[in-house]
This record gives sequence, C-alpha cells and structure tokens, in this order.
Amino acid sequence: MGTIASGVAKAGAGVVLISGYDGGTGAAPLSSIHNAGLPWELGLAETHQTLVANGLRNQIVIETDGKLMSGRDVAIAAILGAEEFGFATAPLITMGCVMMRVCQSDTCPMGVATQNPELRKRFAGKPEYVENFMIFIARELREIMASLGVRSVEELVGRTDLLRMREQLSDKESRLDLKRILKDMSRVDREQSTFHEKYRYDFRLRDTLDEKVLLASKDVRRAMDQGERAEISVKVGNTDRTFGTLLGAEITREHPQGLEDDTITVNCEGSGGQSFGAFIPKGLTLNLTGDSNDYFGKGLSGGKLTVKAPSDAGYDPESNIIIGNVALYGATSGEAYIAGMAGERFCIRNSGAVAVAEGVGEHGCEYMTGGCVVILGPTGKNFAAGMSGGVAYVLDEENRLYKNLNKQLVNLEDVTQKIDQQELKRIIEAHVRNTGSEKGKRILESFSSYIPHFKKIIPTDYKEILRLIAKSEEAGADPETAKIEAFHALVG
Repeated sequence: MGTIASGVAKAGAGVVLISGYDGGTGAAPLSSIHNAGLPWELGLAETHQTLVANGLRNQIVIETDGKLMSGRDVAIAAILGAEEFGFATAPLITMGCVMMRVCQSDTCPMGVATQNPELRKRFAGKPEYVENFMIFIARELREIMASLGVRSVEELVGRTDLLRMREQLSDKESRLDLKRILKDMSRVDREQSTFHEKYRYDFRLRDTLDEKVLLASKDVRRAMDQGERAEISVKVGNTDRTFGTLLGAEITREHPQGLEDDTITVNCEGSGGQSFGAFIPKGLTLNLTGDSNDYFGKGLSGGKLTVKAPSDAGYDPESNIIIGNVALYGATSGEAYIAGMAGERFCIRNSGAVAVAEGVGEHGCEYMTGGCVVILGPTGKNFAAGMSGGVAYVLDEENRLYKNLNKQLVNLEDVTQKIDQQELKRIIEAHVRNTGSEKGKRILESFSSYIPHFKKIIPTDYKEILRLIAKSEEAGADPETAKIEAFHALVG
C-alpha cells in the first residue's frame, strides 16, 4: 500500500484513499464481504509511514473509509495518519437502510435502493437525520480530543504516541504484534508528516496546449461567446495529455447544454497523448491526423472525435492499431470515428456514444450499457463481456466472431432487418465523411454484398426491454412510465 501511495503521490495525485474491508456495496456477494480486503488500520498506517519516509507526505491528503461508525473511529484514523474520512453505511442507516443486501434486485423494502414507485413511497429518510448523526460523530470526536489535550484534527494527524494496546488481552490477542502500526511518528517534523497546500503538486496547466493555444485563441473565444464557427490547427505530441479537456470544461461552464455540432473544430496533427479528447462536450470536434495513446475519448460527453493516418503513412491503418487501449471508456454521448484499428477494451462502459473502428483488440464493448458501436474488422477475445445495453455491428469476414464473443448476456444475429441496415449504412457514411476511410468506401460501394458478413450483437434482456417499452408506448404510456413498466415486467 505504501509503495502504491508513493507512486501516485509522485504522479501528482491530490488524495489517496485507503478503503477498508468492512465497507462496500450492499450488492456485494457474500464471498467478497467475508473474504476480500484487510482492515483500513493496516493500510493507513503503512501508507502514512511510507509517505513520510519518502518525503512525500506533505504533498498529498490521506483519506480513509470502511465502516467508520463513531467519533472514536475517526480519532484512531486521524492518529494513524488520515486527514479526511468517508462515511457511507452509517449515514445510509440513519436514512432508513436495514441492510437487507438486495440493492441489486430492486426490492429494497425501505425504498432506499429501488426504482419501484411503490417501494419508494416507504422511504422515510430526511437530510436532518444525517446531519444529526454527523453532529454526534463530531461531538464524540471533540470529547476524545479534549481528553487527549489536542485542540484540532490537524494536531491529531499522525500522533501515534497517543495510542496504546489494551491490557488484559486474551491468549490469541496477546500474540498480535502491533509495533509497526504503533510506530511513534511524533518526533517527525509536522511540516513533513502532514499535508500542506504549498507542497501540492503543480501540474503546470498554464503550459498545456489547451491554455496556450485553444483558450488563448480569439476565434475560439468568439465561437464560445457568439456561437460562430471556428476552426484552428495545432500540432500535438504524446506528452500533451487530456488535450481538449480544459477547453471542453470551459464550454460546459458557459453552455451547460453544449454548442451546435462542429461549432469549434480543432485539426490536430501528430501523436495524441493519453486521454486525448477526454470528456469533451457537444459542439467541440477534434480531428486527429496521426495516432493516439490510451484512454482516447474517455468519458466522451457529446463531442466528436476523428482519427486517421497521415496520407504518407508507411503502414496500413486497416491492419494497424492507431489508438491505444481503453478508448471511449465511460462515454455517455457523442461520436468517434477511427479509420484504423483500436487497442483492447474499446468502448467499455459506453452508455450512449456512437463509435466506429476498423478492428479492436480483446474485451471490446465490455460492460457496455448503451450507444452503438460499429467494428469494420476483426475483434479480439471476450467481445461483449457483461454487455447489458446498446448495439454493436461487427464485420465478420473471417467468421471468427462467434468464437471471440462472450455469449453470456448477448444474442448474435444476422443484419436482416431493413431498419438495422439503414442505421448501419448511415453510421458508415458518417465514418467515411469524417475520416475518408478507404475501407468504409469499399463497404459502401458494395454494401449489399457486405451485409451478409455483418453481425448484430444485442443483449438478450435489452432486446426484450425495447420490445416491452414499445408495447407500453403503443398502449398510451409516456416514455418514462413505459421504461418503468418494462423493467418490472422483465424482472418480475
């Protein structure tokens, strides 16, 4: 734990969270509840001591959680090195949770973890209940601090000299060796053993391309202020991480709903760094000629991303990876067109974006819950694992998809329905329009001959729930009610 914490501190993390085994979701399996994890006291003590030993403790805040239930728990956590404290189970109980551990089943009898309108009527929690609980926690903590002669939580952090082992231990307890946990850190300079804002890692955001080029551009500023279209060109390198994200954040601050599509277009040339185009909103388009690192388009939130190889590239993008692993992780909306292959875990946790790639590595569309993905080439193993929503169309010219597909939750179908063919063609046309893809052009030129080679992957339950929603809407239900009725018809 200490080694990992040191690594993330060196990388500039602002907080390291030590989460203990007593915490966790009510949906966790019993095997995890009983057998996974260790007490936060162990990880917290090791993390604090290791950071101090490496001269990194004053750069980073340590937080801990995992069934903190009392002011005494908070006091011990602070003494072992924590400065922030997370509460989940106890406040949830004050709101009415009785720990039935059926959070995943939509059957919570107290109306806490459910979308069932009838069960939600039973919810009796109030914000004041949580407020009172936290006041009691603070009061008990103040009493403990007063008994120790400590005036503030800051003074309490790392004071392991205030802890001692209980006396009259049982034979089993007496065999525990707590010396390393209770190592006296009181003689270490407080400026080196607790977090201080002045030592916080400087990410030099002022030197990023977003700040120096995008946000400094008068054309970009005018586009944000007046909605006029703007187009600029920049060269990027793989050290330019999260390119476009600061500009996207500025657009979201000024226009929470986003701008019109392609209001701001940035033409990039070179190698995109990690998280290129992460979280960009509607209205921002990043066109990259070159290649990109991992986490391309992470959390895409309405914007548009395109990638194509340079015209003089010495490789064939149809059979070479031009964007890294975990592209479009957690994307919620927007479009991405990649005229080449993507790495592993393409579009995992996608919940609404439209994406095209010309081949992907292993675990493509893992845990996908929405959106539409088109793969114009081969897929690696374990495709669609845990996929519970959305649709994927795969060009399976070599008939390997069935072998690579994780068939636990999904159906594999031929693309025979006209509506599916129209949607597929529309997306490929957008792909060609945005990237000039040669493979896309060949497919469109002989679309009818390629159709038999395409396969549609759709989750079994998702397909059924779409049918039930359509049935409810035909009976006169509004869209939201139709979704609820369909859900309960499916799980009931």
